[in-house]
Amino acid sequence: GYHADRWKKWLTANNSPMKAYFDTSDQDPFCMYNYLLDITTWNTNSRRGFIKVKITDYAGNTVESEMNSEASTFQQYKRVKILTGFYQDIEKISKISLIFSTKTLIGPKHKLRILQMTLKSLNNPER
Repeated sequence: GYHADRWKKWLTANNSPMKAYFDTSDQDPFCMYNYLLDITTWNTNSRRGFIKVKITDYAGNTVESEMNSEASTFQQYKRVKILTGFYQDIEKISKISLIFSTKTLIGPKHKLRILQMTLKSLNNPER
């Protein structure tokens, strides 16, 4: 976890209105590594569903994100930004996989065609 007492002076200096949020999870070591997934889709028809992200490093270590609880709507040439989190940090990503799901048991399966995608670490923005 985070030692909040170490941040107190910095956060309360000069009566700063700034707030700090520390992301934690329910699994050891309680850290959540957040990424912003920015997607532009190419499908002609709108798609509504959930995206799970899987990232792999050069050594073959893989982590999967938790699926968001809210569905996103994907329209042709429209950007969608999704906050996604991982229980483990991957420094040098060699591969990114996306799994698109509508979570429906009935009906046809749909593909989501990606025109452009950016995955940015919020914990380490220099990456």
